[in-house]
Amino acid sequence: MSLIQKRRSWVVLGAAALAVTAVGLWHARTGTAAMRFEKPITIVVTFPPGGGTDLLARKLGAELQQRIAQPVVVENRPGASGNIGARAVAEAAPDGTTLLMANSSFAINPGVYRELGFDPHKDFKAVFNAGTIASVLVVPQHSNVHGLADVLAQSSADKPLAFASCGNGTPQHMAGEMLTQAAHMRLQHVPYKGCGPAISAVAADQVPLGMVTASSAAPLIEAGRVRAIAVTAPTRVASLPDIPTLAEQGVAGFAVEQWHGLLAPAATPEAVIARLHQELAQILAEPAMQQSLRAQGYTLVCQSSEQFGQLIAADMERYAAVTAQLGLKAD
Repeated sequence: MSLIQKRRSWVVLGAAALAVTAVGLWHARTGTAAMRFEKPITIVVTFPPGGGTDLLARKLGAELQQRIAQPVVVENRPGASGNIGARAVAEAAPDGTTLLMANSSFAINPGVYRELGFDPHKDFKAVFNAGTIASVLVVPQHSNVHGLADVLAQSSADKPLAFASCGNGTPQHMAGEMLTQAAHMRLQHVPYKGCGPAISAVAADQVPLGMVTASSAAPLIEAGRVRAIAVTAPTRVASLPDIPTLAEQGVAGFAVEQWHGLLAPAATPEAVIARLHQELAQILAEPAMQQSLRAQGYTLVCQSSEQFGQLIAADMERYAAVTAQLGLKAD
């Protein structure tokens, strides 16, 4: 089974059935009808407030708080591409009350940073993958680039086109570099401090291309300030149904998506992981939640904790090869 097939093997339509199964497993293990959380839960977000990862954490946290009758607090700990917040969670009590809201940067960082301050392979246990979000290749509204063929025609070894990303080592940087390899072309990376500044630079015609998240691109696309010419997902994105994939434009098999999910300290009991997964799966099965997240560009998934862990491990290996080839290192 391919990595893409694994990612989509638990689609959100099966979330309710998964939740029922999780309840049955919980009863079998404990013989009790339910487990009570006796303390508030903190979800650590490794980026500043207002970004996509932060907003998703707050949506899930608000719903989880209603379900478990305990406060769920989102705590922003930005810095070092997420390593500061991740280290804090790795060192937290393994009782399910401190969780990490991570995205694909968690899998990229081991290939970039010489010192993380934690072991990403051993210090965490996967809990729940809420969904994936594609990156979007965008151009200024009045650009004469209308598709990947135009990018290929205008980019050359002597004069590569510049592309803005959300920063060095981000999933969008990786998507751009992987595209240059897959399409056998030259692009020059221009890192910005976030997807917002990157797409603003494209809208101002300061850079001819941008690779940003679909959620960051959507408002400027709707406002007519930028045009999307491709998405990096394996299939078209529900929030941008008219934008073709890179695979449709000749880059066979190309698919790079950013996942967003919750991790817990490694020693957290399996029973606690199962209960958290059960609650989160039921939250994701709610039609209002599905509609809200899809409108932001998410493709919803409901993998088991084990499948999510396998995805993270596969992405660490995948991105390590890319960062090694780029010679991308940070102190």
